[in-house]
Formats: sequence, C-alpha cells, structure tokens
Amino acid sequence: MRSMMALWSMRARGMSQGKYARGFTLIELMIVVAVVAILAAVAYPSYQDQVRKSRRGQAKADLVEYAQLAERFHTVQNTYTGFTLPTTQSPRQGTSAYTLAIVNQTQAGFTMTATPQGRQTADRCGTLQINQAGAKRHSAGTADECQFGSIGP
Repeated sequence: MRSMMALWSMRARGMSQGKYARGFTLIELMIVVAVVAILAAVAYPSYQDQVRKSRRGQAKADLVEYAQLAERFHTVQNTYTGFTLPTTQSPRQGTSAYTLAIVNQTQAGFTMTATPQGRQTADRCGTLQINQAGAKRHSAGTADECQFGSIGP
C-alpha cells in the first residue's frame, strides 16, 4: 500500500519511477528569450535601413523617368515651361516616402527634386535632384552609398 501511495505521489508530481519530467526550465526559457531579443535588436535597424534604401531607389527611378518625360515635352514644345509631373509623390501608390516637385522651371531648363517625407527623413542621402542636363545630386551622404551623382545643395 505504501509503495502504491509513493507511486501515485510521484506521478502526481510529474515523475515516474524516480525520473524527472521532461521540459524546459524557466532559466532555459529566459535564455532563449534574451537571445531572440538580441537578434531582433540587431536585425530590425538593418531591416529599416533596407526599406529606406528601396524607397530611395524608387524615387531615383521616378526622377529619371520624369526627366525623360520633360525632355519629350521639350522636344515638342521647345520649352520646359508648362511641363507638369504626372504625380507629386513617390512611390506612386501607397504611403508617400518622397514628395516630387519641379523647381527652377524655365524655357531652357528645370530641376526636379525628391524630398523625403515621414520615416524616410532618416535616410542618409537627403533630398535628391536631377536637372535638364541629367546631372544628379543628393543633399547628404556619400556618393558611394547614395549612387545618385554628386553631393550638393
């Protein structure tokens, strides 16, 4: 009878025939949580940087495309005056990461700008510009990391 009580007591506590129950201890679980937190702390900023980089790439592509449209307009009209952008945001759909605008628009030239908005203001390259001659500029960052012409105002 006594051995039956001991066996029942061991099973109630999760032990069978003197062996401990299998599973994770709280310490092991906390170590896993700490490792995951460290990995997330390293990975998330890198992910955000890549998102900004892809949005910058879309804005650069939009500026080049719209500069080509302005050249077509100039070929037909013999002036850049009167040319308007098809859209004033980049990307064209969804949340705007850049505001597009034409500044210094004259008969002989123009400058298009892409100004970062919202979370994109943390981008290293700042405002992007292209003119009628195809000269590309960015307001911050290095030429290697921005890959959009030279740095300038």
